[in-house]
Amino acid sequence: MLFSEDAVRSAIKNKELQAFYQPQYDAVTAKIKSAEALVRWIQKDGTVIPPSAFIPQAEETDFIREIDWYIAEEVCQMLRKQKADKQIPVSVNFSRRHINEIRFAEKLSELVDSYDLPHSLIEVEITESAMVNEPEKILDWINTVRDAGFSVAIDDFGSGLSSLQFVKDMPADVLKIDKSLLSHNCENEKERVVLESIFYFAHRLHMTTIAEGVETKEQLAFLRTCDCGKIQGYIFARPMPEADYLRLCRHHMRADEPADILEIQTPASASALLMRVVFKRYPLVIFSNLNRNSFYMMAYQDFSATGCPSTGVFDELITHGASSMHPEDQEIFAATFDRHNLLKAYADGKSEVRLVTRQLGDDGCYRRVETTDYFVKSASSEDILVITLCENLPEE
Repeated sequence: MLFSEDAVRSAIKNKELQAFYQPQYDAVTAKIKSAEALVRWIQKDGTVIPPSAFIPQAEETDFIREIDWYIAEEVCQMLRKQKADKQIPVSVNFSRRHINEIRFAEKLSELVDSYDLPHSLIEVEITESAMVNEPEKILDWINTVRDAGFSVAIDDFGSGLSSLQFVKDMPADVLKIDKSLLSHNCENEKERVVLESIFYFAHRLHMTTIAEGVETKEQLAFLRTCDCGKIQGYIFARPMPEADYLRLCRHHMRADEPADILEIQTPASASALLMRVVFKRYPLVIFSNLNRNSFYMMAYQDFSATGCPSTGVFDELITHGASSMHPEDQEIFAATFDRHNLLKAYADGKSEVRLVTRQLGDDGCYRRVETTDYFVKSASSEDILVITLCENLPEE
């Protein structure tokens, strides 16, 4: 049964529409870190009308914007009540129709400011599907929201025709993994590979990750191996009315875990964690294909020089690298990492090539840098691959 717009307006007027809160927990510590506000319609006789009975119809018109703003104000009122205790950020869902709303960011700022709340307590949540159309418009919209001090979350990632392109281009802060990607309880190998890949690229883009719809200890155990940021789902807590949520935050900041969670053995890869450790040690990591004369940067942060191209022709990379070296080191650097010399070194049985040089930093000072090329044979072709690790060395 679908309800008319007039019926929903009457429910808003009678305060029958309420914000329910589903806590989001740290995946490792099981402590409450945030929550999502979800609309619920509770009639006077206690009958609960599911969102599916009125939200889809409201989304066909701008009426959905009234519902969203109503819930946003309910959240602000709740956060003001929470002021005596520790306030916890809450994500609020906003329909794609807000993208065309004039002064959206200013209006949200005025609402939050009227309750004397920090903007960091509100997270604007918009679905993945809303970003597929009019990417330039949504990009500008997200930027204005973030410029106003609010974080932005991409909701339901993986529920539709997910595009890594728009995730790459959208300056969002949070990626919420849709529960449909957990449909096989993380026991299916393909499902695990897909999830591992999503968490890996999200971390590389410096996005916080939240897994939605987590219900079993098997799912939780696997998600922890992927270094998932936060968990949202029935395994810890269902959506609850405001009073219950405030009580939970006040007295139970840690969720009760399944007793045997540590006994769960999930055959998952820890590659994402391994890469994070590598990137901490080596601020510059390059992947190259010597046969195809190509390369791209896998990591590039906190290195002494930042003028290196991110992808392109390997020979040009070496020419660029040599030009940044001390004049006395330029010739040996160019010769050591010459592509043909590297291929010969591999043919001679060497597993790596290592060289310490002095490189000119962005500050105009030369610093000792160790560059190591590790040879890898491609598993799918005859190509010879190289992983380059560059490390700033302490001064002697």
